[in-house]
Amino acid sequence: MSDHDPAFSYALPDNRDMAYVEHITTTSSLEELRAAWDTLDSTERITAFKELPREIADDFFLGLSATDQRELLFALAEGERRIWMRLLAPDDAADVIQHAPLAKREHLLDLLDPSTRKEVSALLAYKEDQAGGLMSPRFARLRPEMTVDEAITYLRRQAGGLETMYYAYAVDADQSLLGVVSFRDLFSSRREQTVRQIMRTRFVAATTDMDQEAVARLFAQHYLLAIPIVDAENRMQGIVTVDDIVGVVQREAGEDIQKIGGSEALDEPYLRIGFFKMVRKRGGWLAALFLGEMLTATAMGFFEKEIARAIVLAMFIPLIISSGGNSGSQATTLVIRAMALGEVGLHQWWRVIRREVGVGAVLGALLGVIGMVRILVWQAFGQAYGEHYLLVALTVAFSLLGVVLFGTITGSMLPFILRRVGVDPASASAPFVATLVDVTGLVIYFSIASVVLRGTLL
Repeated sequence: MSDHDPAFSYALPDNRDMAYVEHITTTSSLEELRAAWDTLDSTERITAFKELPREIADDFFLGLSATDQRELLFALAEGERRIWMRLLAPDDAADVIQHAPLAKREHLLDLLDPSTRKEVSALLAYKEDQAGGLMSPRFARLRPEMTVDEAITYLRRQAGGLETMYYAYAVDADQSLLGVVSFRDLFSSRREQTVRQIMRTRFVAATTDMDQEAVARLFAQHYLLAIPIVDAENRMQGIVTVDDIVGVVQREAGEDIQKIGGSEALDEPYLRIGFFKMVRKRGGWLAALFLGEMLTATAMGFFEKEIARAIVLAMFIPLIISSGGNSGSQATTLVIRAMALGEVGLHQWWRVIRREVGVGAVLGALLGVIGMVRILVWQAFGQAYGEHYLLVALTVAFSLLGVVLFGTITGSMLPFILRRVGVDPASASAPFVATLVDVTGLVIYFSIASVVLRGTLL
């Protein structure tokens, strides 16, 4: 493979920002460079990285995201690329390879030494969002028959090649996980005690195919620093550490926020994503929402005669449909968050809808009263709504009750429906719910108006 692959090579920077690049690499701290990293373009990043002293560059490189590491790797000569690739732990190397184009992955894998290549290849067999794709195969393992003194001596010899030293894991000859030993227990026990005597046989473990969000919930629920990962036969495969899961939580939260906002998740920092890629990420959802809003215009056309006969009804359309959209957005956001945190499962949909019916009814009644008072006050001062103002006020009040109730129910149930069909619940974004409720809100409003105002304005 050429070192000048156009997909990953960058021209040398001009003098436009070289003073700034020189400043952050010679006079600033490592923290300042990290803070400025996202504001630099690709060529400035590469120049800044190459200017770093080696002892700083190691820590800086290891602290970058997998995407940024991949970018730097392909900007370097192959010899340098091999050095930096071999600096990564197996799970981090797997992340970098997963973020590279398919045609480049084999090349990155070939840069690793044989033993690490075997470990990374095993990790790449798992999906990126599964526990197996997050785990490190390098962990502290002990035999249960070891004495505490033997275990400490063994771990001291093995420490350099381990991912972390939070816990040690007792396994048998088949690598089945028997127990977990904290280092606090290990160092506070008598030297002649065996690992079997001090290990904890009640422990939290995750399977290799467990979703990364479920793994994150295990960390939050049990306040752990590392979790063992086992296969279906309880054979130890690796560990996931808390620093691995922090990155997962950040990415998942960012993706969910973007989806709730009515956009595809961005896979690059905001200032670095290409212009047309940004348009594509946002344009699809925006077009879909626009088509949905066209149904609102269709609904208004259906009630054209009612609007013409009682023009006063048109004054409250924005009030009615926005209230329904807002209530639906509230409900869907709260339910999506509860699902993400594991507070609500699919089987609890009935409890959610029962709660939201009550909440929606109370909120709708509250807004209905406010809307009715508003009409009565305006009428008292300006005769704004004609002789049938009281009926108009009742129409608006009942409509707000119906629309808010419907919006709340819809917003709370859409995440369950999407989860059931295998779609990310965050796709039940607030704009999508608002668009859906806009259309139904008009139908509810004019249906109630036709009943309340029949024989008067209609």
